[in-house]
Amino acid sequence: MNTLTPPSTLERPAHDSAALLPGAALLSAPPAPVSLDEARGLLSQHYGLHGFELQALSGERDANFLVRPAQGPACMLKISHPQESALVADFQTQVLLHLARQAPELPVQRLLPTQSGQPSLSLPWPEGGPRVVRLFSYLEGLPMPQAPRSEAQRLNVARLLARLDHALADFSHPAGEQALPWDIQRADLVRGLLVHVSDPARQALAHRALDGFVERVLPRLGALPRQAIHNDFNLYNLLVDAQHSDQVSGILDFGDLVMAPRVNELAVAASYQLDERGEGGAAGALAAIAGFAAAYHGEWPLQALELQLLTDLVRARLVMVVAISGWRAARQPDNAPYLLRNNAISWARLQALDTLPPEQATSALRAACP
Repeated sequence: MNTLTPPSTLERPAHDSAALLPGAALLSAPPAPVSLDEARGLLSQHYGLHGFELQALSGERDANFLVRPAQGPACMLKISHPQESALVADFQTQVLLHLARQAPELPVQRLLPTQSGQPSLSLPWPEGGPRVVRLFSYLEGLPMPQAPRSEAQRLNVARLLARLDHALADFSHPAGEQALPWDIQRADLVRGLLVHVSDPARQALAHRALDGFVERVLPRLGALPRQAIHNDFNLYNLLVDAQHSDQVSGILDFGDLVMAPRVNELAVAASYQLDERGEGGAAGALAAIAGFAAAYHGEWPLQALELQLLTDLVRARLVMVVAISGWRAARQPDNAPYLLRNNAISWARLQALDTLPPEQATSALRAACP
């Protein structure tokens, strides 16, 4: 891991607008669909596949297709959005190649090469410029949101995350330092998006969380160990064994990769492990974060400063969820139900953490992670 001064320590205006949010153009870009015929042509020309079933899959930005050949395992074709840079896509490609070499036991997708042996292609497109094309192995399993939740499952998620981060600790890429919208290092940039929150009490709740981030976290980001992180270990990006739902069988979607403080990875994942209704209040939320951190710590020990800042980082991530999704829903009302699917839960979790004193959180986390 490297210790660097992150871009988020730069001086910023007190009130940021959506125009200052990194990646705002891509987040608000309209879909760039790919037809089944276009996908079939790519699979035939570049991968030598014929006689397969093809099904379009959902995706936030990319065009994704499930490919079931007449013989052999299923795979997934991914065609990047034309506004996503080839450098960012290559970051994802190189991470998966690195994991295949360094940690083949981790349950991540594998890149399937073209007929000429390339892991990815950058191809001209009729509209919107070149797009990156990749073919991945398909991970079978039950999406975690459809499975029963359990404490054993949560702890296994934390342990798997620690093993993933350990495998990525020595990886670097030129795209890693690019500004991305879901980077907690830049959480204070979403403050201007809170104008889309109509409830004054909720606005105040979010501002208090960002104030804590600016006061206690932002000045210390440069002292934290940094590395490449997955940055989106939410339930929708995890698969479990259908027969043994405590066991995580797949890690999906490396589209939010970034070079950042390692503890940001833990904060993102922990924010999705809190009670969905905020029941148990601050004590219940703290116990959940501490238990999750302890399982991670058991695989790869956390530093004292990481533990000190973890709860404020969780709160900052929750604000980012409600602020960015609220802004996007206002711009894309037809897609609002999908964009706001985690909002009510995130508000409940944010409320549960609102009255938690930082000193109490630090003490509990250090006791859980000796």
